[in-house]
Amino acid sequence: MDNDKSKRRNFIRTGLALGLATVAGAANELLGDPKEKSGKNTVKLLSPDGEIVEVDSSELKLETHDHAGTMARNVTGREGIEGRKFVMVIDLGRCRNARKCVTACQKMHHIPENKEWLQVKLMKDNDNAAPYWFPKTCFHCDNPPCVKVCPVDATFKRSDGLVLIDNERCIGCKFCMAGCPYSTRVFNWGEPEVIEPTSCPPYSPETSTPSKHSTVEKCDFCPDMVREGKLPDCVTACPNGVFFFGDENEDTVTNGSETVRFSALLKEKSGYRYMEELGTKPRVYYLPPSSRMFPVERGFKNLTPELKARFKDVQ
Repeated sequence: MDNDKSKRRNFIRTGLALGLATVAGAANELLGDPKEKSGKNTVKLLSPDGEIVEVDSSELKLETHDHAGTMARNVTGREGIEGRKFVMVIDLGRCRNARKCVTACQKMHHIPENKEWLQVKLMKDNDNAAPYWFPKTCFHCDNPPCVKVCPVDATFKRSDGLVLIDNERCIGCKFCMAGCPYSTRVFNWGEPEVIEPTSCPPYSPETSTPSKHSTVEKCDFCPDMVREGKLPDCVTACPNGVFFFGDENEDTVTNGSETVRFSALLKEKSGYRYMEELGTKPRVYYLPPSSRMFPVERGFKNLTPELKARFKDVQ
């Protein structure tokens, strides 16, 4: 762990903001495009301040994997599931802030209670409108700004539509956090929870575990479960069927008890994408809270004072 932190500090100190995009453990060359090399022993790179700098090749260290199995898992995790295009639909009319989705996500990914990859917000569109509960995941955009600004290819877009993070590549520069207009990413400031080897699968970008200090994390749609034909934990944990998950190519989504046509659901219930005007093309759609199953007040039941304080400015 200390070794990893030291490497990340060295990366940031030497201004390796761009040009370190090679497949980890799969190359014997120095990181960066050979065309970018200015000389035999130096490499031209773009610093976080936007300046072209020359770095001695001896200062660049390639992180390698201990065995072929780890490398194979990383390659598989980056490719995506062939023929799939995953999508999520969130029915705002069904949400009552039960928070089962949040706790299931935290348990699945071994993250503490004070860290939330999936957040439930209290929204109010204007002064005359009624408030409503708004679950917010990563939007797995088809035009993701976070991928474009990552200098080390730690954040990437898969063929099946998912945007994931390889925390073995992440150097903690937070460029992706600044680039995400939805604020769905979190930074791992502290030492992560120690996980027993028996309960933690081998690392891959698909599992997002174990966490690493000074790296960025986010909702990943549980691709390791999806690969096994299972639904993400947030979907199955919700008692009200708020989350529908499925494959756009098959035009089918399900919340575990109901299976419907994805296209028909959007057309019949006026589905929309949050902040679609940004052009990020999210793969998460919302159904407006026009026919609410529960009064918004029910969402305050059994909340701790700390959680209630989050919503004090929305009446």
